[in-house]
Amino acid sequence: MSNDTRYLNERSLQLLKTLVERYISDGQPVGSRVLSKDTDINLSPATIRNVMADLEDLGLIHSPHTSAGRIPTVSGYRLFVDSLLTVKPLDSNDITRLHQGLSERDGDGNMVGIASRLLAELTKMAGVVTLPKKELVCLRHIEFLPLSNKRVLVIFVTNEQEVHNKVIYTDKLFNASELQQAGAYLNSIYSGHSLSAVRSAVLNELQDAQMSLNQGMLDAIRMAQLTFESGHDNDDYVLTGETNLMGFSELSGRDHLKKLFEAFSQKQDVIHLLDQSMKADGVQIFIGEESGYRAFDQCSLVTSSYSINDEVVGVLGVIGPTRMAYEKIIPFVDVTAKLLGAALNPKTTTPS
Repeated sequence: MSNDTRYLNERSLQLLKTLVERYISDGQPVGSRVLSKDTDINLSPATIRNVMADLEDLGLIHSPHTSAGRIPTVSGYRLFVDSLLTVKPLDSNDITRLHQGLSERDGDGNMVGIASRLLAELTKMAGVVTLPKKELVCLRHIEFLPLSNKRVLVIFVTNEQEVHNKVIYTDKLFNASELQQAGAYLNSIYSGHSLSAVRSAVLNELQDAQMSLNQGMLDAIRMAQLTFESGHDNDDYVLTGETNLMGFSELSGRDHLKKLFEAFSQKQDVIHLLDQSMKADGVQIFIGEESGYRAFDQCSLVTSSYSINDEVVGVLGVIGPTRMAYEKIIPFVDVTAKLLGAALNPKTTTPS
């Protein structure tokens, strides 16, 4: 953006603010005649046209195709978000829905999945939440239950509340008593340790200490390895509501949707953007081409990190068109991040 924007007067800033808000609301290029009817702008259509020409010269708005109206550029959105936006407090009903949703428990205790679903449902866009970093997620308890055909159901608890289920395939049959002893052995050694530390210790045990372990201990270690092997880390984030994006005309083109859904599938671009957000405080906003990825040129990503025991462990956010209602999406993301952190921190007080 040109540094000349610092010299924009109040009249120009007010007109830009009104134009962006009208375009976000209606999705149609905004003309001088429409702006002249706005009660907050007491200017003639001719004056408005002159101001719009100045804003266009500064690269803040542009005219799509042959339309007489104007729409914001990425620079225009950025100036609007940074300097002109009035963020609205979250509606009490939405706060209640978030509170209730994040106090629920499904079969897997999947708080991350619940948070992603709530963001998608309440914003009508795509909700994305990264899984907590394994080095900051502690194992509290693990137990094994026998299933048929050498299958074992593993139930393990992390951070005192998160319950996870996983089926592993063992190389021999175990009875309930053997599995109970294996769980007791692992709990006595690894309870309170991070998942990454547990995985490293398990590998070291198998490589270095096999001679000093009896068969029961070896079996327990091998089952722990199956439970916490690297495949458990492949789910980098949970994305929900991506089909909501098909409802926005600017994102509904076949080629654009293909690139967008390929980016979601490959995950690398999204993970890179979310990792950037983990390094910053507060709500972060990537508008259009600011992301650096062409698939997101027509999208904005609003993110905030969430914490466990005052340590940043993950990021959540909303993906939608650049023409999103930022004043509503920003508090949604901010409050959801705080509530998710509180839900994962049972000893903390849930924020209002």
